[in-house]
Amino acid sequence: METKWTALINSSMAMFMAFANYNMIIIALPAIFSGIGFNPTNPDALVYLMWLILGYMIVTSALVVTFGKISDMYGRTRFYTMGFGIFTVASLLLASVTSTGNTGMLELILFRILQGVGGGFLMVNSSAILTDYFPKWELGKALGLNQVSGLVGGVVGLILGGVLSEIDWRLIFLVNVPVGILGTLWSWLTLKDKGVKAKESIDVLGNLLFGSFLVLLLVSVTFILIPYGGADLGFGNPMVFLGIPASFVLLALFVIVEKRAKTPLFDLSLFKIRDFAVANFTNVVASLGRQGITITLVLLLQAIWLPIHGYPFSSTPFWSGIFLIPNMLGFAVFGPISGWLSDRYGSKTFTFAGLMLSALGFGLLYLLPVNFPYWEFSLAIFLIGGGMGLFNSPNLADIMSSVGPELRGRASGIRAALGNTASTVSVAFYMAIIITGMSTTLNQAINQALGSLGLDASVNISAPVALFSALLGYNPMSGIASSLPPSVASKLSSPDFFANAIAPSFFSGFHDILAVSIVLLVFSAILSAMREGRARKEEVLIKRVE
Repeated sequence: METKWTALINSSMAMFMAFANYNMIIIALPAIFSGIGFNPTNPDALVYLMWLILGYMIVTSALVVTFGKISDMYGRTRFYTMGFGIFTVASLLLASVTSTGNTGMLELILFRILQGVGGGFLMVNSSAILTDYFPKWELGKALGLNQVSGLVGGVVGLILGGVLSEIDWRLIFLVNVPVGILGTLWSWLTLKDKGVKAKESIDVLGNLLFGSFLVLLLVSVTFILIPYGGADLGFGNPMVFLGIPASFVLLALFVIVEKRAKTPLFDLSLFKIRDFAVANFTNVVASLGRQGITITLVLLLQAIWLPIHGYPFSSTPFWSGIFLIPNMLGFAVFGPISGWLSDRYGSKTFTFAGLMLSALGFGLLYLLPVNFPYWEFSLAIFLIGGGMGLFNSPNLADIMSSVGPELRGRASGIRAALGNTASTVSVAFYMAIIITGMSTTLNQAINQALGSLGLDASVNISAPVALFSALLGYNPMSGIASSLPPSVASKLSSPDFFANAIAPSFFSGFHDILAVSIVLLVFSAILSAMREGRARKEEVLIKRVE
């Protein structure tokens, strides 16, 4: 039966599947590389690794605005259902890869990009469909529950990814197939378009310019993390110092074209709506903080805290996911509560409080010592997740309810494009800060640690390779230890050797990241408090009667 609850359950299935799949892939990366015979510790392998991790997000960022407009024109549920089907087929193709080495990695990246196309249709239409089905005074609750399903999927993915990858890495993709088939058939049979279809033409030139701008920008940004010309970062790579300026030239051309287009892709007039503009800006800031700090916390656990506490590097990907669960629980607890409360009492109080609560969590992280008690860490990340949950549902509802029914697809696309772009940029930005701090001290610290073992050696390890090795569950010192006497090798390959050596330089960059994040969150909170925000339920009902 076609009801608002059917729409909510179906879109929640999509969110659950997408979040679970992302976390399963992160946890299962070592098993995937082992299964296809790919060596991720080789410096040349970083390009493949970055594309496998970030390619999905780059593709969705570049396409969601286009997908939003197409869906507004031809029907959201049609393309939402298509997205479910594409995501499912791509999962099946990922599980079917039999090639090895670089060829196997290229196939995985290609099918992961295809999965991103399906994910883009799901992402841009799920919020718009819920906005069509639910009245304004219930929208915050619906979007909150929808997002919680994604967070639950993320937690399940952490655990399931560890279990399934031990059996066969292909299972982490195959598990999506029955869920995807069910979701595709169910949405096709039950969901109907309730929104007003926009009668417009496709802005072909605008689509090409905007998509090219985002792809070039995000690809150039990711190349910063790949060593070039003997340096640990790729700022000297032509792809970076030429690609980033070239992307902004494309952006300028896009703005010129859009101002003259009869049916522009990126409806710039939407930003004249104060709530739409401010809510999108604060969403960008939240995305910068959320995604960047997540990857940094993963590195903190896998490269330092877990090894110091005796966890072997091979087990750190799984355990870092487990120890980050309080962050997801915070989001899961506060997400639906804030959505429900904002429906009744207005939204801007909760968006302000959420951003400030996250800033408090960042502040507590700043105060942690290197060998911190876990309960202090878990409290800090719970507050960060809770603040994001408190902020996200009301803010998303404000974006979606601030525009007319015929514009909801492209509004959702703009929100997703800006948020995904900010997330990808933040990963590169935060990682670059960490690597910059480590590049000048890493080898010196390791050589001093070797000297404490009575070994006069000169070691040269690339900071990006060392960090990505730790991220994937490989001991960065294993290659050096294999060429040393057994008595020294055992000390060198112990989990805490590398962790203690890099901890001071890592925390220096970590503190810089936290300070920047706190400033951005507080500024955004103040800006959020100055906007109008959605009205209380009673006020909406009164206006509806009038």
